[in-house]
Amino acid sequence: MITIIDYKTGNLGSIQNILKKIGEQSIITSDKKDIAAASKIILPGVGAFDTGMKNLVELDLVDILNKKVLEEKTPVLGICLGMQLLSKGSEEGSFKGLGWIDAETIRFRFIDTLEYKIPHMGWNFTVQRKESKLFSGMFPEPRFYFVHSYYFKANDEGDILTSTSYESEFTSAIEKGNILGVQFHPEKSHKFGMKLLKNFVDSY
Repeated sequence: MITIIDYKTGNLGSIQNILKKIGEQSIITSDKKDIAAASKIILPGVGAFDTGMKNLVELDLVDILNKKVLEEKTPVLGICLGMQLLSKGSEEGSFKGLGWIDAETIRFRFIDTLEYKIPHMGWNFTVQRKESKLFSGMFPEPRFYFVHSYYFKANDEGDILTSTSYESEFTSAIEKGNILGVQFHPEKSHKFGMKLLKNFVDSY
């Protein structure tokens, strides 16, 4: 079963709805028994890094997620804040991240102008940096919908799946074995988002 982790950070229903549109059943849960039985995990989220990690800790979900992802190698897809939580930590707060990827989450550093504003919001393109089943069958440089003020800085270039240009290049998707993450919102990205989620469900 595709299991969407409910750790009180929003946008859960929209992800479940787009999965339903592509013919996939899923559950939204914070129950450890449901998570233990998951065949695939989606870690979504919007909002602050510390709030997300605090909620995971208070719901006692960190250990079961570590077991599923690191020991059992269950495929996991982090979305937006969910991707950022895969890193070691964030400039946005003081909590440690899950640390599944050698990375930090940092704030955009440029002068807020008419051309480049913070947050980065709206449609933008992704450039694929390595082969991946997640982006299989898409046109060159597919575009997705972004809303974020912080971005994922991977320390190992081999983990970078796609990059996106916004004043400068930043990592917009990562893949390390069974661990995947996207900074954009596939649930808001129409045909490209549906194709990406279908690839995740079918190919991992």
